[in-house]
Amino acid sequence: MRDQRRGPLASVGLHTTLVIASAVAVFPPLWLVVTSFKPKTEAFSTDVVKDPTLRNYQHVLGDTEFLTWFGNSLFIVVITTLLGVFVAATTGYAVSRFRFPGMRPLMWLLLITQMFPVAILIVPLYNIMSTLGWLNQPISLIVTYLTVAVPFCAWMMKGFFDTIPVEIDESGRVDGLNPFGTFWRLVVPLAKPGLAVTAFYTFITAWAEVAYASAFMTGEENLTLAAGLQTFVNQYTSDWGSMTAAAVMIAIPAALVFSWAQRHLVAGLTAGATKS
Repeated sequence: MRDQRRGPLASVGLHTTLVIASAVAVFPPLWLVVTSFKPKTEAFSTDVVKDPTLRNYQHVLGDTEFLTWFGNSLFIVVITTLLGVFVAATTGYAVSRFRFPGMRPLMWLLLITQMFPVAILIVPLYNIMSTLGWLNQPISLIVTYLTVAVPFCAWMMKGFFDTIPVEIDESGRVDGLNPFGTFWRLVVPLAKPGLAVTAFYTFITAWAEVAYASAFMTGEENLTLAAGLQTFVNQYTSDWGSMTAAAVMIAIPAALVFSWAQRHLVAGLTAGATKS
């Protein structure tokens, strides 16, 4: 049997690579946090914080529309996540379990929609929202984010449902459940890892998106958090202290959602890679 142990040089090289990769990954957010506690006059200083201050956070929370942006983002994200998970899960289950005319073109359509960059879609989507009178309305962003998140999540959920034995569906039908009852009562409880990844992906899509939010929403009272960050640093002003403080506060909810979903991420993202 071949010895699988690493030699000293290989071990040193591996650990050095891991340390460098970790430093590269951790340094930007760490420096963002450090800068948020610096006085505005020291925002570009390479020194560690000499006189830490909370003025940046106080200014963001007390003198800007940050809390309004937070409320706007929270409303849009919650609705988008709930609808996105439901639509992606039911679509993935349908194409996994049923055979119907147009199924293959539907799956190809879901895949093709992921190939268009955001810059190409902003103008036609803007025209659609303008025609419907949805500009400056949360529904414009909710519908747009669903068009971004649902196709990918539906493909992912299909792969996950493919790993769940069909016999479970058959036992539900024997017990008198209709297809939706079988899906809701028997399959959904087994699909929690896939649902968690879908919820996380949909949340991140809506929470951190800035291009559509900037195009569809005008006026500070209508902005979301990501779009609101642009008011701190633009062609007229450069308030890096406030921007970094706001960015740290925006990252906290995303970190909390990730900590909740992370135990399911590996199982959900690798669903469909192997089949029993």
